[in-house]
Amino acid sequence: MRIGELARRTGCKPDTVRYYEKEGLLAEPARTGGNYRLYDASHLARLTFIRNCRALEMNLDEIRALTALKDGAAGDCGEVNVLLDAHIDRIAERIARLQALSDQLAALRQCCTGATPVEQCGIMRELEGRCAGCARYERAEAKGGKTPAAAGKG
Repeated sequence: MRIGELARRTGCKPDTVRYYEKEGLLAEPARTGGNYRLYDASHLARLTFIRNCRALEMNLDEIRALTALKDGAAGDCGEVNVLLDAHIDRIAERIARLQALSDQLAALRQCCTGATPVEQCGIMRELEGRCAGCARYERAEAKGGKTPAAAGKG
């Protein structure tokens, strides 16, 4: 099959197929007399594997490691489990960072009621580093806490 067919069957673009070839994740295909790439079932299987890994947000190094293991670099799946556990840990860290970001944005949202002119908007003032009267600051100070580092006092 040609590159367009392989791309269609795996749900990607021909440029993506070429990229994975360039990165060494996909074996270079045979060529026709007219220099067209000719892919076979092994390319389809490998590209499907790569696409499934990418759908799980694995990076290229992780995919390289998995393909090496798949190609016989290990006797059992212990290394696969180690790789997947590390990936799960990175995802958990990312989720924690995103949750902290969500909490920050929710607190920032508390700085504005939406009923003031933009130049007096608490969110805009906070982003400029000059908001000291937002409800979140009042709550933090009432509890004896510190105002967030980005808070300006004027």
